[in-house]
Amino acid sequence: MDGKRFLRQHSILNYIVDFYCPSEKLIVELDGQVHYNEEAQAYDIKRTKELEKLGFTIIRFENKMVFDLLPSVLIEIKEHFKSISS
Repeated sequence: MDGKRFLRQHSILNYIVDFYCPSEKLIVELDGQVHYNEEAQAYDIKRTKELEKLGFTIIRFENKMVFDLLPSVLIEIKEHFKSISS
């Protein structure tokens, strides 16, 4: 995407992230039903904070959004590239 390389199911610390773009230090997470309970949400918040402390940026999308609105998801990721490099 825009010449940027993504790694899938990449290990960072003790976490496996869905997609990782090393050149941007960008993590893209896709959230399904398993993420919609209190325990999972608390874990996701803790995990996000730990990764952000290391300089990573995390953006999240619902799985349904990827399937139903993929062009919008791709635009948002591309716009995020611009905001990182600004």
